[in-house]
Amino acid sequence: MTVPAESPDTPPAPAVALASARGRWILLTTVLGSTMAMLDGTVVNVALPRIGEDLDADLAVLQWTVNAYLLTLAGLILVGGSLSDRFGRRRIFTLGVVWFAVGSLLCGIAPNAGVLIAARALQGIGGALLAPGSLALIQASIRADDRGRAIGLWSGFGGVGAAVGPFLGGWLVDGPGWRWVFLLNVPLAAVCVPVALRHVPESRDAQAHGRFDVAGAALGASALGLVTYALIEARSGSPAVMAAAVLGVLLGAAFVYVERRRADPMVPPDIFASRLFTAVNLVTLCVYAAIGGFFFLVVLQLQVVSGYSALAAGAAMLPTTLLMLLLSARSGELGERIGPRIPLTVGPLLCAAGTLLMLRVGPAASYVTDVLPAMVVLGMGLVALVAPLTSTVLASVDPGRAGLASGINNAAARVAGLLAVAALPLLSGMGPESYRSATQFDAAFGRAMLWCTGAFLAGAAVAWATVRSPVSEACHPQCRTYCAVSAPPLEPRERGDGTAAG
Repeated sequence: MTVPAESPDTPPAPAVALASARGRWILLTTVLGSTMAMLDGTVVNVALPRIGEDLDADLAVLQWTVNAYLLTLAGLILVGGSLSDRFGRRRIFTLGVVWFAVGSLLCGIAPNAGVLIAARALQGIGGALLAPGSLALIQASIRADDRGRAIGLWSGFGGVGAAVGPFLGGWLVDGPGWRWVFLLNVPLAAVCVPVALRHVPESRDAQAHGRFDVAGAALGASALGLVTYALIEARSGSPAVMAAAVLGVLLGAAFVYVERRRADPMVPPDIFASRLFTAVNLVTLCVYAAIGGFFFLVVLQLQVVSGYSALAAGAAMLPTTLLMLLLSARSGELGERIGPRIPLTVGPLLCAAGTLLMLRVGPAASYVTDVLPAMVVLGMGLVALVAPLTSTVLASVDPGRAGLASGINNAAARVAGLLAVAALPLLSGMGPESYRSATQFDAAFGRAMLWCTGAFLAGAAVAWATVRSPVSEACHPQCRTYCAVSAPPLEPRERGDGTAAG
């Protein structure tokens, strides 16, 4: 498959300062685009009880409403990263925004559960195109000494979009109806696309070619789909479910085999030569599994068990929103100064504490004494974790592979959330009609929160065991991030200006 592109010999646009007018437009564009994807990842959760009631759906349909989106997003986000680097980051980003808006419109007018699930899958394709391009645009367009703050702001505002989703979704569900949680994306896209085309410079990896790894994309997406199906339908214990599980694992192994032997793989194995890149993606798998499971179940718990309205359940997440807004930029800068080990260890530990505090939330839960402490502690954990994790992923690879690195890390996060939403109801003993019974759901919710706590603790343990910081200030900034891994020190080399570098 080939996509027409401008000549790779076209000189790249010069990097711009974040404080300049163009730098602010670039940041606005990337925030708008990523917010659409992040917002949709959480805004839908608060609408699930009303969707189930309106469409007379069981728990499996609610899981697929979330996971149809996550499935295509996780399965194709690597494609989005590769396309972004090869054919132009702005081009693929704007295509993704338009695609996402069309999928959102179809969700908003879906007449039944089947159409809604199919439209959610289409949304995920758009998200796979826009999400990696969003971060790669910052890496390629903002000058190096401003990237830490730009990524911090991007993470903060994007996190705000994800966290404000339940509040906004609750307001829409209790007001004009659940369909508006999808239709909201259309005006956001109408603003984002013109701004991107006018103010964001095009960039690409000049070493990339136009060939595309169709086999790898098909194997990866198929493996995820079959494993997800097997987890959601595992309660039936049918031979078809068992066959899907086995086939999904086999296709996953085939994906690894193909990628290791292709001349132009979608996931080049040599990118994992960076031990920091590998370590941070393992942390991502652990913590985003817990985050995905947490946000899927908490808004259901507040509505089904604690008797909150959709708006009240969404508003319960606001402390997390405010903390991300106020502190994420500073967290990104702090992570650059002290190295990634401490933030990537402390952040998941705080999140684990917040998850344990959610065990106090049951029937007639008080917001001030039961819900608020958990949200504050969890929010502080996300503040400590998200921006340093994102910065470290990008700094651990060559800048020309920013789109690919972003795509792999996004894929790890989405796969983790996908599998958590599929597996947690099974692991915690939720039946198909559990969300209609406060007693049954409350008991299963407690068990699910313990699983989430374990995933956060595993992320903290991986970070502490595999990442080393602080590092020597004598190192070159990019080399410094690499040296933060438990690895032999690099021999000093000479920079072009004659000074020593790590």
